[in-house]
Formats: sequence, structure tokens, C-alpha cells
Amino acid sequence: MADNVSIIRDFCAAWSKLDADAVMAYFAPDPTYHNMPGPPLTGTETVRAGIERFLKGCSATTWDIVNIAGNGDVVIAERVDRIDAGGKHVDLPVVGVFEMKDGKIAAWRDYFDLAQWQAQQ
Repeated sequence: MADNVSIIRDFCAAWSKLDADAVMAYFAPDPTYHNMPGPPLTGTETVRAGIERFLKGCSATTWDIVNIAGNGDVVIAERVDRIDAGGKHVDLPVVGVFEMKDGKIAAWRDYFDLAQWQAQQ
């Protein structure tokens, strides 16, 4: 089985496929995803719906990992998410905190500057 850091590297790369099934394959049953500052999404179907909403508007996305570290079942990934949506391009610095269970993402929290996101929209 791959180590958790490698799994998160692969997860970040999977977003460029713009395929919700490819992304969802990395989640444990009944996961939680909290994209700050919005409310947390809990449960497989709710997380899937959130991911599908994001992907629906994207024409391309690439998540470049700047730094990544893991300790047991926790992985922290500093990234720059490069997103093309609605005819605009956004480069957004993000830090993701992933809690793993049996090689799958059980909880995921993304932290970013909402004002920076809005300024590029």
C-alpha cells in the first residue's frame, strides 16, 4: 500500500482529470470536506455534490504542490491551485490538511484567503 504522502500527491494530480469519480476514489466512506470559510460537507454524496459543483465550472485545473509533509495519518500539503473557469484564470495558494484512514481521505480541510480568490474572479 502506498504511503499517505504519496496518496495525497496522487489525489492532487487527479483533479486535473476534471472527473468526480477519479477524485472520489480517494475518499473513505462517510468523509468530511471543509473548504474554509464555507460550511463542512459531510457524507459521500454531499462531498461528491460539492466536488461536482466545483468541477462543473472548470475547463482546467492543476494543483502544484509546494511543500508536503506527513506524520502518521495526517498529511499537510501547501499548494498553488491553478484554475481555469468561466474564461478566467486563478492561481490560489492553499494549505490542505488531510486525515487519512486505511489509505483513504477521512477528513480534508482547505485553508486559503477568500479575498485573494474573489479578487481574481
